[in-house]
Amino acid sequence: MSRSLRRLGWALLAVLVAGWLALVEVFWLPWRVGGVPVPVSVLAAVAGNLVLVRAAHRLSGSRLVGALPAVVWLVIAVGGSVRRPEGDLLITGGDGATQLVNLAFLLLGVVAASLAVGRMLGAPPRPPAGAAQAVSRGGGAGSGSDGAR
Repeated sequence: MSRSLRRLGWALLAVLVAGWLALVEVFWLPWRVGGVPVPVSVLAAVAGNLVLVRAAHRLSGSRLVGALPAVVWLVIAVGGSVRRPEGDLLITGGDGATQLVNLAFLLLGVVAASLAVGRMLGAPPRPPAGAAQAVSRGGGAGSGSDGAR
């Protein structure tokens, strides 16, 4: 299988997983137990953005594919806070506690995505996981003595 076809497959998988997770997180936002909002969406957004960006980059070897989960999450999260023509709104202002959870979801999710992408871009390039190593003992250029005399 060609390298570009594999990267396309990883990109598609990254977009699908990130999109599904972002939608689930947005729909978990109004979750309450005994009238108290449960911030499980905030935890899922932070963990999901950190893990998905790193996994997509590591598995594909591409920085572009690695950044896709963060971009998908941002598009879905912002899209959930925009009122539709029918009047539907997923991420609402609400009362004090609901508003706090919604703002924490957006803020901490964006910070986690930014941190993950920044760490990925700052790291040295790496080959995809499972790629065959081209370097073999004694088969490369030079004397093979690693500088020993």
